[in-house]
Amino acid sequence: MRSVEDRSLPTHVDVPPGQFEATVVEESRRRPVVVDFWAPWCGPCRTLGPILERLAAQAGGAWLLAKVNVDADPDVAARFGVQGIPAVKAFRGGALVSEFVGALPEGRVRSWLEGVVPGPADEAFAEAQALLEAGKPPAAREALARVLALKPTHGGALLALAELELAEGRRAEALAHLDRIPPADADQHSSRVAALRLRASAPADADVGTLRRKVEADPGDGEARLALARGLAGKGEYPAALEELLEVVRRFHRKGPGEEARAFMVQLFDVVGARSELADAYRTRLSRELYR
Repeated sequence: MRSVEDRSLPTHVDVPPGQFEATVVEESRRRPVVVDFWAPWCGPCRTLGPILERLAAQAGGAWLLAKVNVDADPDVAARFGVQGIPAVKAFRGGALVSEFVGALPEGRVRSWLEGVVPGPADEAFAEAQALLEAGKPPAAREALARVLALKPTHGGALLALAELELAEGRRAEALAHLDRIPPADADQHSSRVAALRLRASAPADADVGTLRRKVEADPGDGEARLALARGLAGKGEYPAALEELLEVVRRFHRKGPGEEARAFMVQLFDVVGARSELADAYRTRLSRELYR
């Protein structure tokens, strides 16, 4: 997909009736296409249209503005659920990926486009992902550094770097990267962020063994069980961690360690998938303990 300027490409076109598939869907497999559903009688359309055309011209072919007159082609407007205009929809890879309705100011349109059209930071991130998949962490780290030089708050790059730091045992550095992830990106990748935080704050493997022996020697030591559960969760041993936490809840019903274990179980449900079989099973068992 092209994400840099290509002056040989048109920047905007009118989509004739019956040509949406070829003009928009197929072209979106080569570069992003932003569709402006409009009509000549629509006042807000006359405000938004020139903004989109100017931004498309400035992009120099990195993305295509395709204009659809809903009066001339009502079928395609109905196909995509257009009920109010102007309606703007972005296509990439043959699929609808983003949209908005109404005449937004230019600044907000620019912000929206940043999420639709890959820029240099996104290209560098794609390169870093390919290097990670190829098992080349040092080269991937260099690509991720380029991403953050272009966009210091790139959530995907910060997550990837946190994982690299953890793989090399640098927990403080991993947490620092996680702390820099913007809230919107953190929410989007909440399970992954939570899992990385667990790994970064979990006891070392040797400590987990010590804690296990401590629990075996004194099964009623709630704090040791809590610490053991955190260590197991940090290693990705979620069923074992949940079992230890449930035992703490059982032994310290609505008391200090029990309440802390309950809260940690809820946190782990998000890590393993809020609606996963594992979360559902332990959520049911937790409820039984709490309301028995």
